[in-house]
Amino acid sequence: MAQKQKQEEEDKVRLDKWLWAARFYKTRALAKEAIESGKVHYRGERCKPGKEPHVGDELQIRTGFDERSVIIEALSIVRRGAPEAQTLYRETEQSQARREAAAAMRKAGALGVTTDGKPSKKQRRQLFSFRSGD
Repeated sequence: MAQKQKQEEEDKVRLDKWLWAARFYKTRALAKEAIESGKVHYRGERCKPGKEPHVGDELQIRTGFDERSVIIEALSIVRRGAPEAQTLYRETEQSQARREAAAAMRKAGALGVTTDGKPSKKQRRQLFSFRSGD
């Protein structure tokens, strides 16, 4: 009886709880906030934290600089170790390639703007006149 009830509970899992259990976010509150702010897309669309994911569904998850496309392999409401959490999803090959390319660009410094520091008084005057159109 208890086993059947637990199986039914795991079939009905909230998206924020699943993201927390799969270790994408440290807390359920952070997972909920990410979903509400549009950083998690379920089947290509924004969703609510109470959405019930199903095995085989695709999620797009943005965390920091990285954007992942993952396919749900299993459902769980229990947060366990990282090796077990990684069995809950499978990242698509295109997503892995994009993340690796973006990491290489960041490492090379191609995305960031590098400066020599604070502009001098003369450079500030030139910037001001450029912006005002003089």
